[in-house]
This record gives sequence, C-alpha cells and structure tokens, in this order.
Amino acid sequence: MNSQRRRVAIQGGYGANHEIAARAFFDGEDIEIVPCHTFPELFATIKADPSIYGMVAIENTLVGSILANYTLLKDSGLVIIGEYKLRIQHQLMTLPGQTIDDLTEVRSHPMALAQCEEFFKAYPKVKLVEHEDTALSAKEISDNQERGVGSIAPYLAAELYRMEIIASGIETNKRNYTRFLVVSDHGKIEVDELLNSGRINKASLVFSLPHEEGSLSKVLTILAFYGINLSKIQSMPVVGNEWEYLFYVDVVFNNYTRYLQSLDAFRPLTKKLRILGEYENGRQSYAAEDAPENETATMH
Repeated sequence: MNSQRRRVAIQGGYGANHEIAARAFFDGEDIEIVPCHTFPELFATIKADPSIYGMVAIENTLVGSILANYTLLKDSGLVIIGEYKLRIQHQLMTLPGQTIDDLTEVRSHPMALAQCEEFFKAYPKVKLVEHEDTALSAKEISDNQERGVGSIAPYLAAELYRMEIIASGIETNKRNYTRFLVVSDHGKIEVDELLNSGRINKASLVFSLPHEEGSLSKVLTILAFYGINLSKIQSMPVVGNEWEYLFYVDVVFNNYTRYLQSLDAFRPLTKKLRILGEYENGRQSYAAEDAPENETATMH
C-alpha cells in the first residue's frame, strides 16, 4: 500500500461500522471517508472517481451473506484487494445528561434493533423505531437536540456527534462479526504489491457450471487435490437460465503457485470463471472499546 492519502467510500454516515472497519484496515494512514447512502451509490462513486477505494460489507455471522453486494461487485469490475472482519457492538446513546428511564423512543437500523431486542424487553415503554442507518440516527438526534430519544450506533458515532453512551454492548449475541471487502478500480497495482511481498493467501472467484451431474464436486475435488481450502461458497441463480447458478467461492492457500495450478486445472470445467480478487486473509478483531466476549450490557 502506498503512503498517499486515501479516500475511502463507505455505506452509511460518518461514525458507521463501515468507517470503523476502514480505519482499522488502513491503520496508521490518514484517510478521508466518503459517505454514501446506499451500496449502489458506493460502487457508482468509485467508478466515477477510480482513485477512491471502497469498504463493502459482504457477510455477517448472524444474518449471512449480503447477496445484492455480490452482484454489485461482479458487475462493477472492481477488484477486491483486502478484507477486514469487525466485531459489531451496539451502544445505546443519547444527548448528554439522560438515563434510559428518560427515553420514550430509540432509533436505529432495523438489523441493529433486531440484535438488541432482548435488552429492551426490560424497558417496555421504549418504542423501537427503524432508521436508514445506525450512525445517521445518532446524528439526527444530535442535530435536532432531541431529548427523550436514543440511538443504537457504534461508539465512533457517539464521539463524532457528541452523544453520551448510556449502555454498552447491548447486543444479544456477542459473536457478531461483519466481513468487509476492500475494493478498488486499480486493483492490479495493489495485487502486484501484495504478491511481491508474499502476502497473498486468499482469493475470491466467481463462475458458473453446466447443469450436469457432479459438475461442482469435480471442482471441489481439484481444489482438495492442490491443497486449496474452500472457506466460503455462495450460489446465486443466473437470471434467464433456468437451473443454472453462479458460484461465488473464497479459497485460502499457502502456496500461490499451487493455487494458480488449481485454477488451470478446473477452469475447463467452468463457464465464465473470473477472479474477483487476490489478497491477504483478513484480520478478525474488535476495537479496544468493545466489551470482552463474555461481558453483558453495561449501564453508565
């Protein structure tokens, strides 16, 4: 990675988990965040300005794959150059000087609300209201100086919008991670740098297979023969071709040459094989502000 200041497009507002993941991946670098309301807007932003990188959520340990983003990635022509697996922790925040007993309403993204329902069973008077984004719900409360209203958002949103965290780690499941992909329109340069440093040990591929018996098992047998570990497989139907599927596959390997040999071996068995990215297997961590894995929600 070069030392030039990077602009990184994220889905959501400043302070969202996408920003936390971006700053963690580009740790130590001075980056500029480019907020986008939607994932299609994020990909369009990068295509309009190829100097911008993208941080894209692709799967979550609780809800699974974000299928629409697989299609956006494939159709965009962008290249995956890295990944980061972020521990997701939900914070309840308000304007300063309030307690949970002062709240009549809490706003956040529907997914965040669902992941915190157990916590709010003890507060039946609090109405849970859906919002387009976790961080932007906090910004809205701060901008309008709304008292009696709380937000479920990341800790970074509290810092940015001068909100006070009144309950930490209110999510029911503490094993909640989101995997983010780092995408670029000039990925070959980045991949060459990783290759020269010997750090490439993971790849994302997409291909279709003929609708015939054993077509997928043949590919998997070849991967096993070359010592390639299949870490993820996601199938999606090919629109207009009945019973034909696209397979999005992540593979992990220790030997780049053996990985290339495996591609050569199973390429004839596939249709439209594409390499979406070759990169370094991402770190899995959570911020220092996060609660330990066995910690319950903490009231302040």
